[in-house]
Amino acid sequence: MNQKRLYEATFIVNAALDDSDIEAVINKVISYIENNGGEITETNKWGRRRLAYPINKKYNGYYVHLIFETKPSAIPILERFLVLEDTILRHLTLILPTKLRDYRAKVALEQGRSYDSTIYDVDRKQDAKDEQKQEDSAESIEKQEKPEKESAKEEPKTEELVNKEAEAKEQIAVD
Repeated sequence: MNQKRLYEATFIVNAALDDSDIEAVINKVISYIENNGGEITETNKWGRRRLAYPINKKYNGYYVHLIFETKPSAIPILERFLVLEDTILRHLTLILPTKLRDYRAKVALEQGRSYDSTIYDVDRKQDAKDEQKQEDSAESIEKQEKPEKESAKEEPKTEELVNKEAEAKEQIAVD
């Protein structure tokens, strides 16, 4: 699959670093994505925030959110890079969902900002293919399960089972 998809990545940089060091880490991640065939669409620096729980005995982190386009084969490489980078406390990389992309496009147009829909069109087609594959596999699983259930119902009753049923009916009639 050589087609590029749209991804979003959020990572937390150690807030104990100087601002210049934090910028260096962010630029390092961005350049790593670009060197592996990716294009950065959007960069959001959320700034220093208190963590919900301590991570590596750190209580504060600098949050960064990136939206980028790259080949799916580049994601494991990026994940490995983020894990090995000591200054990054946590990270999460996801495919940007179609509904969220559409919502962001709507908000951008309402706010009068320009919106480049060509970035999302290729991804939307790939999402449709993926959803169709999932539906097809779910249907095939259901079809495989149904014949087994029907075959269990169609088994002929054995003589022993017929006798037990008759005895049970007689006992009910006597009571």
